[in-house]
Amino acid sequence: MIKFKNLGLLVLFLFCSGILLSQSNDAKKNGNSSQKEAILQQPKIDTNLKGYPVNPFGDTLFFIYNKIGSFSAQNRAVAISSRIKVLYDDPFFKPDSLSLSKSDISIDIVYNKDFVIMSITDADAKIIGKNNLALAKENLGIINKTVVFQQESNSEMNWLKRIGKSLLLMSLIALIVLLINKLFRWIKAFLVKKRERYFHGFKVKESYVFSPEKQMEFALRFLAIIRIFVLVFTLYFSLPVLFSVFPSTKEYAATLLNWIFSPAKLALMGFVHFLPNLFSIVVIVFLFRYAIKLIKFFVDEIQEGQIQIDGFYSDWAKPTFNIVKVLMYAFMVVIIFPYLPGSNSPIFQGVSVFVGVLFSLGSSNAIANMIAGLVITYMRPFKVGDFIKIGEISGTVLEKTALVTRVRTQKFEDITIPNATVLSSSSINYSANTNENSNGLLIHTTVTIGYELPWVDIHKALINAALRTDLVEKIPPPFVLQTSLDDFYVSYEINVYTKKPTQQPAIYSNLHQNIQDCFNEAGLEIMSPHFNALRDGNKTTTPDDYLKQDYAVPPFNINVKK
Repeated sequence: MIKFKNLGLLVLFLFCSGILLSQSNDAKKNGNSSQKEAILQQPKIDTNLKGYPVNPFGDTLFFIYNKIGSFSAQNRAVAISSRIKVLYDDPFFKPDSLSLSKSDISIDIVYNKDFVIMSITDADAKIIGKNNLALAKENLGIINKTVVFQQESNSEMNWLKRIGKSLLLMSLIALIVLLINKLFRWIKAFLVKKRERYFHGFKVKESYVFSPEKQMEFALRFLAIIRIFVLVFTLYFSLPVLFSVFPSTKEYAATLLNWIFSPAKLALMGFVHFLPNLFSIVVIVFLFRYAIKLIKFFVDEIQEGQIQIDGFYSDWAKPTFNIVKVLMYAFMVVIIFPYLPGSNSPIFQGVSVFVGVLFSLGSSNAIANMIAGLVITYMRPFKVGDFIKIGEISGTVLEKTALVTRVRTQKFEDITIPNATVLSSSSINYSANTNENSNGLLIHTTVTIGYELPWVDIHKALINAALRTDLVEKIPPPFVLQTSLDDFYVSYEINVYTKKPTQQPAIYSNLHQNIQDCFNEAGLEIMSPHFNALRDGNKTTTPDDYLKQDYAVPPFNINVKK
């Protein structure tokens, strides 16, 4: 962070920079009104001669095109520039001391009647398109005004005025910098003091994405960046003002301003030229936006059942709308693309192709999952809230997206399954037939009982156990199937209806408990599949609570045959 603690050093630095730049260029002529009158003389007729500038103070006063004798045009220009500097160095220079003097071959500009500044010949005048007298008077006026202006600009009084103006400007700049720092310190203190009012953070589903502390820290850092930008902007624009005080540094002021205003002008003109295309883009976006809103109105009506279409299910409405919306947005981008600035640029087109190739190579699995999700949507094997089984995973469907299906198991484990896996695996939907108009899901369990017990008693005990079980349907009533006659036992399957498929573990647990209770109450022993015992002289396996009061352990019987 920039801190301006030594404003005096900053002011002194800027002041010394202005003076040094001025002194290093004190021989240059600035671009004020006097200089503008000394306009460049451009030839008015075609010529193959090269013009050499006369520029004693940096800026060109006029050009020399012809030689005189062995004195080339370039040497003439250098000599004239040095003689004009001699006039400038003369502390007793008077404008009236410059005069015109005619000779046999030229008209001379003379100082104090004996010092020839330059000679104008008929050839010089012909190149410019004037007579030699008119050209001599014009050059005399330019030289006169230039020397007078340079002497006045570099007089001690003017220097004192400029130094005073520079000190005043630097004091004003220092004051502005001080006020800017004070303003931003006040804003920072205000935000910290009122942080509970302005900083609440950002939440997504009751979870902080951006805590209030982080939000305040971000705001303060952004405020510091703005402060630095404002200070740099202020100092940058203050330099041209300071440079404009001294005639020899005005060109630096123009250069600094040009660095800012030239790009800004280009950007502004580019935006102005883009306005017709921008209007076309706005109209296209407006039309597509309201077309999508109109389609969404019908989609919502279909989803709520207000509009019915044969063969089109209401749960297809939203995914179909999403597909149509993506296609319409893609079509809109295709229409808008030619109106974008730089759309015809080879670089822009190359970047578009590069992004397309990256998307194609890096999203093969994603595209496969998206297509699988689309197929699953229109196959309708399950919906959100159904209890399903995919492969070895059983649970309630939490979410169906274009890429994945999320399932929550009975142990509250959230499992994400790619749609391509869902499509390639077999799935069981336990909730498909649990609506009000159906009998419900038929759940079943199997017990094996030995052949010595009557099957009628076993059927009765199993049905009683099913009727005692919670979360099962009494109508249709439960029923028993004998599924097999094995070597040592009979397999009995109890079947019962339920409309609570998500509660299957609890239903099975309760049903198994009731089977044990009902069998014990009926005096039926579950002796299979692997139970070996010597029945004579051994106590029954039925719990004591279910035994008769007069029950006694039978004795061992020994039969002796002779």
